[in-house]
Amino acid sequence: MAASNSLTISPRKLRSDLYCYSYQNDANTPLVISVLASLIERTMTRNERIAKNCKWSLTKDYRSRVFDCHETPDMTIQSYLERIFRYTKAGPSVYVVAYVYIDRFCQANPGFRINARNVHRLLITTIMVASKYVEDMNYRNSYFARVGGLTTNELNNLELEFLFLMGFKLHVNVSVFESYCCHLEREVSIGGGYHIERTLRCAEEIKSRQNEERRYNQIARIML
Repeated sequence: MAASNSLTISPRKLRSDLYCYSYQNDANTPLVISVLASLIERTMTRNERIAKNCKWSLTKDYRSRVFDCHETPDMTIQSYLERIFRYTKAGPSVYVVAYVYIDRFCQANPGFRINARNVHRLLITTIMVASKYVEDMNYRNSYFARVGGLTTNELNNLELEFLFLMGFKLHVNVSVFESYCCHLEREVSIGGGYHIERTLRCAEEIKSRQNEERRYNQIARIML
C-alpha cells in the first residue's frame, strides 16, 4: 500500500463525513476500499500459491461453487470495488461489515477458497447484504445486479445461498466492528497508517449525545 495514500481522519472529519457527506458531489473513494482490495488480493495470491502445491486446497464445497464464474472477469478488485461505490454510494462502514461477512463465510465454509473466479460475485453479494444491514435506504437487488454485472436472478440466488451458508449470522456489534477496523488499520500501519472510518461507533456516540440533549430539553420544558 502506498504511503502517499495514508492519512489520519480526525473525529471532526469523521462526523462531518457521516452527516454532511454529499454522495452526489463528493467523488472521493473511501480509504477502506483500497485497504480491503489489497487484503483480498494478498489472500488470493496466497490461495493460488497453496493451490499449486496442493490439489486438495481447491474449493471442494460444491454449494459454495455457486460463486464461481464461467469466465474469470478481467476487472481488478480495486476497480470493481470503486465501481460498486461509484454507483451505490455505500458508506465506508458497509465495506467493513462486508469484510466481516467474508471472514465469517470463509470460517463457516473451510472448503471455500477466494480466487479470481469467485471473488467478484462474493464481493457484490456481501456488499449488498452489508448495505441492507447498515444503511437505512437501499437499492433493489436488480440495481446491485446491474452494477455487479449479473442478472437479477443470479444475484438473488447468490444472496440466498450466501445467507444459508452463513447460517444467517449477520449481526455485527460495535466491538466486532471495531476489531475489524483495527485489523484493516494494521494493514497500512507500515506506511504511517490511518484510521478507517468508524461510522458505527461514531453514530452510536452521536445518537447517545442527541438522546441526552433530548432528555435535557424535555426536563427544561417541564420546569418552565
